Amino acid sequence: MPQFAVAFVRYVDAFNKRVGRFAMYLFFAMGGILLASTVSRVVLGYPFSWALEMSQFILSAYYILGGAYTLQLNQHVRMDLVYDQLTVRRRATVDAFTILFVIFYLVILLGGGLSSTEYAIKYGQRNYTAWGPVLWPIKVIMTAGIFFMLLQTISCFIKDIAIVRGKPIA
Repeated sequence: MPQFAVAFVRYVDAFNKRVGRFAMYLFFAMGGILLASTVSRVVLGYPFSWALEMSQFILSAYYILGGAYTLQLNQHVRMDLVYDQLTVRRRATVDAFTILFVIFYLVILLGGGLSSTEYAIKYGQRNYTAWGPVLWPIKVIMTAGIFFMLLQTISCFIKDIAIVRGKPIA
C-alpha cells in the first residue's frame, strides 16, 4: 500500500481510538445526571427540568462518537451465517465491496448533518420543551461523529484492500 494510505489508516485509527475511549466515559456522565435527577425528585421533591433531555443528548453523543471505535474493533452486529465460513481474504473482499455502500450512505448523512447544523446555528434553533436548549451543540457533535465514522470506514476499506492484495496493514 502507498505510504500515505498507511499513514491515513494509522492516524484515523489512533484518533478514533481516543475519541471512542472518551465516549465510553459519557455513559457515566449520563448515569450521574439521571441519578442526581432521581435523588432531586424523590428526596428533595424538586425535579430537574433539564435532566432527561440532557441525558438523551449525552446518550446520542455516546453512540455517535463511539461508532467509529466500534467499527475499528469489528464489534458491530452482523449476520454471520456465511461470513464466518469464508477465508480471511474473501471476508476482506466482501467487506471492501459492502463498505462502499456504507461510505455512500455516510456521505449523504454527513451532507444532511452539515445542513441541519448550519440551520441550527444560523437560526438559533431550540428544542420545544420546558428547558428549551439550543440544538447546535448536539448537532455539531453528531455531525462530527458521522465524519469520524466516514473516516473510519475509509480506513477499513484501505485495510481490506491491503488484505485482498496479500499485504495487510499491521
